[in-house]
Amino acid sequence: MDRTPYQPARAWTVAGLLAVMMFTNFLDKVVIGLVAVPMMTELELSPTEFGIVGASFYWLFAIGAVAGGFIANRVAARHVLLAIALAWAMIQLPLALSGSFLAFVACRALLGLTEGPASPVATHALYKWFPNDRRSLPVALLHQGSSLGLLAAGLVIPLVTAHWGWRANFFVLTAVGLLWCAAWYRFGTEGSIEAPAAAAAAPADTRRIPYRQLLSDPTVLGNFAAHFVAHWVLAASLTWLSGYLQTGLGFEPIAAGRMFALFILITSPVSLGLAWFSERLMARGVPSRLARGAFVGTSLVVSGVLSCSLLLVEMSSLQKFIVLAVAGGMTLTMNSVGPAILGEIVPRAQRGGVLAIGNAVASVGGLGAPVVMGWLIQRSGGPVALGYEQGFFVGGLLLVAGGLVALVTM
Repeated sequence: MDRTPYQPARAWTVAGLLAVMMFTNFLDKVVIGLVAVPMMTELELSPTEFGIVGASFYWLFAIGAVAGGFIANRVAARHVLLAIALAWAMIQLPLALSGSFLAFVACRALLGLTEGPASPVATHALYKWFPNDRRSLPVALLHQGSSLGLLAAGLVIPLVTAHWGWRANFFVLTAVGLLWCAAWYRFGTEGSIEAPAAAAAAPADTRRIPYRQLLSDPTVLGNFAAHFVAHWVLAASLTWLSGYLQTGLGFEPIAAGRMFALFILITSPVSLGLAWFSERLMARGVPSRLARGAFVGTSLVVSGVLSCSLLLVEMSSLQKFIVLAVAGGMTLTMNSVGPAILGEIVPRAQRGGVLAIGNAVASVGGLGAPVVMGWLIQRSGGPVALGYEQGFFVGGLLLVAGGLVALVTM
């Protein structure tokens, strides 16, 4: 129950800082994909081995997501976020210096452990500043920070690589991460919009539901399934999109980086616009069952059909690129509207934990997607692009299935 008046200026300041945090988060995530070609060449990695490096990020991701979420139920979110962001910055340093396949796997696994809680804890922190009917847009902004991180990565990382080598990017990421930590330490504050105004209100605000009941609820299960398939596609894209642009579609490294940035410039407005439209539907009194649940399910189904069309329909390289970008933007709708669905039905005292469990379930998709795509690329006997497009086809089938589940359950 919302008790403290909504304070737009302070709320949006925190939302902006958290969007910048997700900006650094996704720089850290995507750097491996953007240095894939020179890294594979120097370390003599096969596509399957590189897929293992990409997947290792998710080996401990679920553990970190769940642990961080439950910690955030008891510890101020601002402290949790500061600790994990500091860890991200420091983990980049060994990657700048190591030449070992095993060292890369170990560091990326540790990075995944500490990045696991980022999105659910940041979302939990936002929900302390925004009332229920105003949450979709700030969460969409949070994920636009992710998109801007990808955009900057596409423009900057290839240039850094061209001038100073691919390892220099990890030093840059350490500096960026430390700067954010300093800003958050100074300006990051804890929201109180859900704090009880009086002791009499406390029982309603602190109610709890048994986790076995929460985790068997159809809406929660459908949300987890939709999050899983969306994250499968995201993990595959972060690991392999740059490689597809270079070795599949034939772009030079710096041009491929610019195309990667253009990809984000297409996906971001699509994702943000869909989140805005969902919020407008809620404001006009459309039931959440339609304005959020069915809306997300439909978006995932359409995205899946577009992804499958890359393999099934004859297209030019530019047409393939546009279709993939629009599909990516529709998939990201799950990341902005999906958490709002959970925030609507889960008690506040348990919300951080349930959001974290959802992220943990989604991370399982990250375990398989980069390796499956690497294996398809390695075994493909046709044009180089074929293996990538087979991987996108698999992701598209999963999106259709997840979207249909969401339509039935959420």
